[in-house]
Amino acid sequence: MVRDFWVEAGFVIATELPEAGVMETEWAETRPRVPEGGIRSLFDRILASVRSSGIRDRFRARLERSADGKSTELYVSHRGLEEVQVASNVDRFMWQPRPSDPELEAEMLRRIMVRFGAPEAVAKAAVAKPAAALARLEKTAEGAPALLVLDEFDRAWRRVGLSLDRLGFAVEDRDRSKGLYFVRYADADAERKGQSSGLARLAFWRDGSASAVKAQQFRLELAGGGGEGTRVRVLGTDGAVDRSETAQRILGLLHKQLR
Repeated sequence: MVRDFWVEAGFVIATELPEAGVMETEWAETRPRVPEGGIRSLFDRILASVRSSGIRDRFRARLERSADGKSTELYVSHRGLEEVQVASNVDRFMWQPRPSDPELEAEMLRRIMVRFGAPEAVAKAAVAKPAAALARLEKTAEGAPALLVLDEFDRAWRRVGLSLDRLGFAVEDRDRSKGLYFVRYADADAERKGQSSGLARLAFWRDGSASAVKAQQFRLELAGGGGEGTRVRVLGTDGAVDRSETAQRILGLLHKQLR
C-alpha cells in the first residue's frame, strides 16, 4: 500500500528493499501525473517550484516491526536539493543540499495514513509535531565521543532512525534488541580537509557522480544514559568504540538533527 501511494502520486521508485523495509523515490523534477482532487493539490504545491527555482525532492519510507511484533511502524523522511550558481561571474550551476522539511514529512505521513483508511481528523492529530528531543554531545568516562539523547530508549530509537534517513546514511541493518544501527558513511573530510562542512559532504548528495571517498561501515549503539536518557556511541566493525574524528563528525551530524 505504501508503494501504491508513491506510484499513484506520480513518483518513480528508485530503491525498494523489502528485507530492509526501505523504499525511496527518485528525485522529483516534474509535476506528477495525479488525477484532480485527492493528493493532487499537495504535489502541485510541492513540485510547481521545481521548474521555476531549481528544486528537487526525494522521499524515503522506512517500515519497521514494532517491539511487540504486532504492528508496523512507518517513518517518512524528506531530502532536498537546490540548484545554485557557482559564482556571480560564472555561468555554471551546481546542486547542493537544502534542509529537510519536517512539515512536508508530516503531511506525507498524514496522507499515507488516510490511504490506509484512517479518518482525516485522526491522521492529522497523529502527526502533530511533537516536542523537540533534546540532545547534547559529550565524552564518556573513557574519553570516547558520545551523543546523549534526552529521551527514553524507544523514542530515541525512532528519532535516531529518522535522523539517519534525513541525513542520507545507508542503513544496512538494525537490531533493536541490542540497540544497534549498521550504517555506511563516506567521510569526505578525511580526504579533503578545509572544504565545505556538514551535509554537503555526504555521499548521498552526490548521486550519479564519481567519488574517491569509500564508504565505511559503522555501528551506532544506543544504550541507557545513566538515568538521563539514551547514549549513542559509534562502534567499528569489530564492536570496539570508535574514537576517530569521523566518529565525532557522525555524532555531530546527528546532534544537529536532534537538538
